[in-house]
Amino acid sequence: MKILVCISHVPDTTSKINFTENETKFDTNGVQFVINPYDEFSLTRAMWFKEKQGAKVTVVNVGDASTEPTLRKALAIGADEAIRVNTVPTDGFMVAKELAEVVKNGEYDLVLAGKESADYNGQMVPGMLASFLDFNFVNGCVGLEVEGSNVTLEREIDGGDEKVSSVLPMVVAGQKGIVEEKDLRIPNMRGIMMARKKPLNVIEPLGATAATSTKTFEKPAAKGAVKLVESVDELIDLLHNEAKAI
Repeated sequence: MKILVCISHVPDTTSKINFTENETKFDTNGVQFVINPYDEFSLTRAMWFKEKQGAKVTVVNVGDASTEPTLRKALAIGADEAIRVNTVPTDGFMVAKELAEVVKNGEYDLVLAGKESADYNGQMVPGMLASFLDFNFVNGCVGLEVEGSNVTLEREIDGGDEKVSSVLPMVVAGQKGIVEEKDLRIPNMRGIMMARKKPLNVIEPLGATAATSTKTFEKPAAKGAVKLVESVDELIDLLHNEAKAI
């Protein structure tokens, strides 16, 4: 089984976020980038298929050379090889188009991704990718088993979980539950050294164009001062007349 894991290069959630050029560009100065957490859950599940079923695991990212440390970390975790599509991602449509070309050329059986990226939270790429490929698709996956070409999945829905079955090839967008946080892997020294020798292939983009553009960014409003109350009656009065919450 050939597995392709889509990896997003995202800011660490503890990073301080700023914008430049009149709030139109993200300021990367001082920002540490990491593997998108949702993608890391899916990558860890792919490692299970590699170890238990002998699957070959490739990771892919659409980005410039600055994303290579993130791909090297994925290789240190255990992926066999990496692909970087040499272009700056501009929107989900463009990224999905570029990834679809990689899947077609690589003839992958299973494409894994996170349900969304932790920076834009768009939840667009996996679904669009499946549409471009005409692959079956399951989003919000919290359980995944593959036997031959048959796939059993569990996905999160409102009010509970749903079990479904499908067949390869397919795209699966995972989240916490496809593996648990305790199962995530920290690269050890041996893995880091081996990652330096694994292939990281840079390919030129298809030339897909973006369907949307970003006009401006705006930070959330700062939190207001805390108001202390001395009685339940005063709290109820403030919630009713000031906050209009009740």
